[in-house]
Amino acid sequence: MPDARDKAPLLGLGLVWQQLAVGQRFRSFGRTVTEHDLMGFVALTGMQEPLFVDATHTGALGPRPVPGALTHALIEGLLLRGMVHGTGLALLETHIRPLAPVSVGDTIHAEVEVTAIRPTSTGGRAVVACAVRVRNQREEAVMDYDVTRLLRGESTP
Repeated sequence: MPDARDKAPLLGLGLVWQQLAVGQRFRSFGRTVTEHDLMGFVALTGMQEPLFVDATHTGALGPRPVPGALTHALIEGLLLRGMVHGTGLALLETHIRPLAPVSVGDTIHAEVEVTAIRPTSTGGRAVVACAVRVRNQREEAVMDYDVTRLLRGESTP
């Protein structure tokens, strides 16, 4: 027999596709990139490039740049928590365009626009496409990417 807890809304749940509309916009929280983020990421991925692991190295990107893949991963983490946590079923496609360096100490956030919604023929799901613009603390665009996800619907378990 279900109790009252079963009917209580789940905090932190992302949006189902029926809650989205083409043209709808969102802004994520910001996230400051730390030295720990950089070192953990390069250790995990094997990107032991002097550009990333030698603090005395200053190249064309300036001091303490981070891999574009790290910038993308941090933003995806923010978007997952805020937009598709528990409602995202699959990442189907992404096209990433780095625009400017991100360095340790920068604070990044995302601006998201829903660009397409295509309900699937079965399962109550939809393919949802979004354009994501990543900006730093100076509101400079540092990365753009297009992402397509499969999201559950209101009736999808």
